Amino acid sequence: MYRQALWDEPLVFEASRKGAVGYLPPSLEEEIKQAGARALSRIPRGMLREELPLPELSELEVIRHYTRLSQMNYSISTGFYPLGSCTMKYNPVVNNELAALDEIALLHPAQPEETVQGALELLYRLEKALCEITGMDRFSFAPAAGAHGELAGCLIMRAYHAERGEERSKIIVPDSAHGTNPATAAMSGYEVVVVGTDSEGGVDVKELEKLVDEKTAGLMLTNPNTLGLFEKDIERIVEIMHDAGALLYYDGANLNAIAGVVRPGDMGFDIVHLNLHKTFSTPHGGGGPGAGPVGVVSRLEKYLPPPLVVYDEKTGRYRLDYDRPSSIGRIKMYHGNFAVLVRAYAYILSMGGEGLRRAALNAVVASNYLLAKMRRARGVSLPYGAARPRKHEFVLSLSRLRRETGVRALDVAKRLLDYGFHAPTIYFPLIVDEAFMVEPTESESKNELDRFAEAFERIIAESYENPEMVRGAPYSTSVGRVNEARASHPKTMTPTWRVYRKRAIELGVEK
Repeated sequence: MYRQALWDEPLVFEASRKGAVGYLPPSLEEEIKQAGARALSRIPRGMLREELPLPELSELEVIRHYTRLSQMNYSISTGFYPLGSCTMKYNPVVNNELAALDEIALLHPAQPEETVQGALELLYRLEKALCEITGMDRFSFAPAAGAHGELAGCLIMRAYHAERGEERSKIIVPDSAHGTNPATAAMSGYEVVVVGTDSEGGVDVKELEKLVDEKTAGLMLTNPNTLGLFEKDIERIVEIMHDAGALLYYDGANLNAIAGVVRPGDMGFDIVHLNLHKTFSTPHGGGGPGAGPVGVVSRLEKYLPPPLVVYDEKTGRYRLDYDRPSSIGRIKMYHGNFAVLVRAYAYILSMGGEGLRRAALNAVVASNYLLAKMRRARGVSLPYGAARPRKHEFVLSLSRLRRETGVRALDVAKRLLDYGFHAPTIYFPLIVDEAFMVEPTESESKNELDRFAEAFERIIAESYENPEMVRGAPYSTSVGRVNEARASHPKTMTPTWRVYRKRAIELGVEK
């Protein structure tokens, strides 16, 4: 059993020692001092701080403090992330090193185009690669992440139908969809219509046929879906939507299961967003970093948000095209999160087409291997299409375990922390009672998957033998079980957070 380091580490302010010095700046020449004084004299006194209330520690104390904090942290470098629908796979360090090169990290997005020809060429080549992988014709790198890409896609739908003089007000979303899908559709001004899931875990085609009408703008679909199942009726779904004059939007969250194997464009999708930070190697979590480029088929190209990278054969130069009169308009400054795009390009080049295909196949094999071991545990069931193999992820139901022991999916997830594993996704998708969603990705070895399955089986056994103990987990983490609904309220903050907030108020950072 692997455990994270655990100790009561004080805040850096609490560890402060009056007079301790960690860094001595060089002595300034008198001329520089005078110049600084003149500059400060122009600033109103009320805007100046007489003293900067920073903690005082030696360099060694600072290093040890942050090293200890890092040892208490969980990351892909220390353990397995079974987060379903998140694709938390290993990201090769070389990709981070490339993105950190001075030639890349020190670029400014407002530089003249002639000074960033290499960066523009990289974006141009990355777009070509993504088009080849997805079957789309053009991509815009403007969207900052997945949900932002969804927004661009929905606005493209709106622009397309508006230019055709069609008043379409509805977008169809499966009941198993990511929560961002209905939220994005609503933000774009559409009425969200929910289509159900059939007994095999796919879109209920008969229900879809009844829901589609002349007011339907499009369908937002993830394939494979959030149950980890490939939409076996995808050709019929595309036919229904296109016959009604509607568009199909592909949520790229689960592309890691099919990259290099099948293409959304070949299935019939018109618009695609990709989570480069998931499928194409960028460390993510905690809100970023992300990249959600949106791609389209040729008839929708003119609606893409600017800028697009263009190669001028006459001059032999790359340029950014902002002159797009039919575009949905700017949705972000400049041209996306460039460092993320660099990592994705490096990953695609190093993997190649065959490498991407093998990664997808290995992810599917790992998922089905782990599912076969976990589903045999007592109190566990596999809802929807139990006889069908899953793709990159799977969703178990622990509803029987809850009925028989009172132990919930939340309790099992918390207990996994004591066994040294990050908790999986729970209670999603909403159509599965006591959902327990696992995505092993292609990164993990058979030994690691076996360790995870063994820990899961031991926790299930504990749930029947000593359910109260499991319901109280975790016990080996720096913070024990918290009330999620109250955790953010000032009166119920942890002692450490209260100290931090008190200090933040003193510094004027927070009110």
